[in-house]
Amino acid sequence: MRPCSDGLPVPQRYGAIFAIALGITVSVLDGAIANVALPTIARDLNASPASSIWVVNAYQLAITVSLLSLASLGDLVGYRRIYQAGLLVFSITSLFCALSDSLLTLTIARVLQGFGAAAIMSVNTALIRIIYPQRFLGRGMGINSLIVACSSAAGPTVAAAILSVASWQWLFAINLPIGIVALLLGMKFLPANGQKSDNRRFDPTSAVLNALTFGLLITAISGFAQGQSLTLIFSEIAALLAIGAVFVRRQLRQEFPLLPVDLLRIPIFALSMGTSICSFAAQMLAMVSLPFFLQSALGRDEVATGLLLTPWPLAIVVMAPIAGRLVERVHAGLLGCIGLAVFALGLFSLALLPAAPSDGDIIWRMVLCGAGFGLFQSPNNHTIISAAPRNRSGGASGMLGTARLLGQTSGAALVALMFNLFPTSGTHASLILAGVFATLAAAVSSLRITQSTAQTAQPSREVK
Repeated sequence: MRPCSDGLPVPQRYGAIFAIALGITVSVLDGAIANVALPTIARDLNASPASSIWVVNAYQLAITVSLLSLASLGDLVGYRRIYQAGLLVFSITSLFCALSDSLLTLTIARVLQGFGAAAIMSVNTALIRIIYPQRFLGRGMGINSLIVACSSAAGPTVAAAILSVASWQWLFAINLPIGIVALLLGMKFLPANGQKSDNRRFDPTSAVLNALTFGLLITAISGFAQGQSLTLIFSEIAALLAIGAVFVRRQLRQEFPLLPVDLLRIPIFALSMGTSICSFAAQMLAMVSLPFFLQSALGRDEVATGLLLTPWPLAIVVMAPIAGRLVERVHAGLLGCIGLAVFALGLFSLALLPAAPSDGDIIWRMVLCGAGFGLFQSPNNHTIISAAPRNRSGGASGMLGTARLLGQTSGAALVALMFNLFPTSGTHASLILAGVFATLAAAVSSLRITQSTAQTAQPSREVK
């Protein structure tokens, strides 16, 4: 299907956004859904608890190291092709995960599944940019933000619901029919690229350097948080600095870099990226530590914990579409600053809960966190995508996903660090640190208020 000059007509637009919604839901959800089942998976596959962590880490690592490369391919061969290929790989490898009979085969299947998820995530916002008319782009980004945030936050609840009626294999098998439906919808409704760069070539050397740089970054952060050998961590940091320096220098010499460092020279783009990393670190600090807090400190069971966490994503469901409309009239920097301030207030209020809080005491604080995060995320994503030239939408989309993953990975690692540093009050320390990150994100977002969004349409050669 060929796109209109400014978005798709309404019937096709709804079909296209539904195809994207299905793909994003399963790919983001699978990043968190396996956590709840890890003890069961380890027991069934005769694996140790420590080694079973690779079921989660392998998926996240595969996404992070390949996201930017697949986003660059999207600019070259078309966002629709990359998205559909990702759906196909994700669906098939989900079946492989369900059929795995050892930890090794499951880990390999999760790596391959992560590559499929990376293809989906790398171009989803670039597709939204050509699905929606420019004047309604904020609404499209609001829907996307809602899906990503809710899928991330609802992972434990969904996993618990599936495990209450089926085995852990169904956590993966259920992706197959959903992926097939999304693929069929995509073939019918998703548009082709409106603009491509004829003089671009894919750079495999940069792709390898990118994978090594982000892979070493994640392993070093995780290793430090888990208390691994300092010699090993410093070796990883040294390799990271050396390879990262070569990678960045290579990108600076290229007209269309894999890591779009030229886009980071647009002030509002760079500030929005920083805001995104800090905010997702705050979210993950809270979402990983809160279940421990509710169960260990407050004595709630698994079902009660899931129910008490639910107001957070529900508040996002309400606020994200509203924020997507508000950004059409209010500066994204101001909306983000207000939303993140509310988010920080909710996090600090959770950290200051009384010793024996009622469910109501917890729920209104959860609502505050979700409403603040929902008010921030849609305008922030809108700004990141709009700030890039249209023929660089894939790169901007990849950077958006990379910022989210780096923030989430850092937040999860910091929870482990807080637990190691404060054995008796790790959850409390994690919530306070989450509030600090949200406050920092609000401060960075406020710096965008003086930045004009009029520069968003500038061609790539003017921001190199």
